[in-house]
Amino acid sequence: MNRVTGYGAPLISETEVIVIGGGIVGMCVAAFLAEEGKEVACIDDGHHSGSTANAGSLHVQMQSRNIRLSPHLVPALEQSLPMYIRAVKAWKQLALQLDSNIELTIEGGLMVAEDTEQLEFLKKKCAREQFLGLNVEMLDRVQIERIAPYLGKSVIGAEFCADEGKVNPLLANSAIERLAITSGVHFFRRLRIDRLEISGNAIHAHTTIGIIRASRIVIAAGSGSGHLAEQLDIHIPTLPEPLHMNVTEPTAPMIPHLIQHAERSITMKQLPAGNIVIGGGWPADIFGPKEHPTVRMDSLINNLILAKNIVPAINSLHLIRTWAGINSITDGRSVLGQAKNQEQVYFALPGDAGYTLGPLCARLIVDLMQGRVPEIPIEQYSPMRFSGGYERMHKEIV
Repeated sequence: MNRVTGYGAPLISETEVIVIGGGIVGMCVAAFLAEEGKEVACIDDGHHSGSTANAGSLHVQMQSRNIRLSPHLVPALEQSLPMYIRAVKAWKQLALQLDSNIELTIEGGLMVAEDTEQLEFLKKKCAREQFLGLNVEMLDRVQIERIAPYLGKSVIGAEFCADEGKVNPLLANSAIERLAITSGVHFFRRLRIDRLEISGNAIHAHTTIGIIRASRIVIAAGSGSGHLAEQLDIHIPTLPEPLHMNVTEPTAPMIPHLIQHAERSITMKQLPAGNIVIGGGWPADIFGPKEHPTVRMDSLINNLILAKNIVPAINSLHLIRTWAGINSITDGRSVLGQAKNQEQVYFALPGDAGYTLGPLCARLIVDLMQGRVPEIPIEQYSPMRFSGGYERMHKEIV
């Protein structure tokens, strides 16, 4: 790699692959490519970083929040369900590869109901997910008492998914970055890309401190990917969704599962250190000239009220931290693959529950880039589906 000196750390002027985005997907793409001998530069501007604010839930069953708020996306979510089953396996494989414990546990997930209407919703959802191949079942109150005695008496039933779990994102992010650096990835944090252009067979990334030239580029920048795509005349609608999270002081182990609700927005899980992380989609704000994700007091209060109703034992715990992060929204499905007529350009954007899908999406894109057939067909996740090119491409494949 050639180097040019910019403001601060030296900037490489040429590399084989540029990965834009230093979150879970971008770091994994960079690490996996570097492990196979590719020269990789990973650039992240630090703006709206979803992975660094993530709560670490590993989802498999469809979240009721998405079904309620975006019913038009349900077909796309159902179509993507096999990816979530495989995504948990990808996390297990990655955990074995990393140099430290990332506190990955798969103890199952419970989506709880507090009235008969919610219970009927879960029964229908469970039947549909069983038909689509998920390992899910309904539990009555007696069964709940046996496996989750910490749940409040208001919970009358639940859908149980054995494949759900949790990971500590702080530990996971650090371990994946170390893997990438050890493999030779050049990281450039807090570096903004002002412009992308294609010249012949090369991509030029114009940054605030110089230009990097590469033969291929992977856009894995979450909600910022749409803006980057537009510079290459590719339409991918991405929106930032600010969400709220809380964490309590440590307490004795009591919640082994990932907890969700049939109607209301919440996730709950307990870290090995004893802290209970409470999130699940309560809204936050994007505030100020730098569009910083900012906590909303109503979300903080209502998130905690719901949590203590479901798990009464947490009522005595102190809240030690609250924060907001950014979720990236497209159409509910991942965006994976090459740009038509611009084969230097790849997209790696996970769908709903992006942290869950991160390592799997990265592996699928790396397989494609390395000339291998991805283990999951990705044609339906093509970035060209937003421009009308997907239908033409699909006919060509068929």
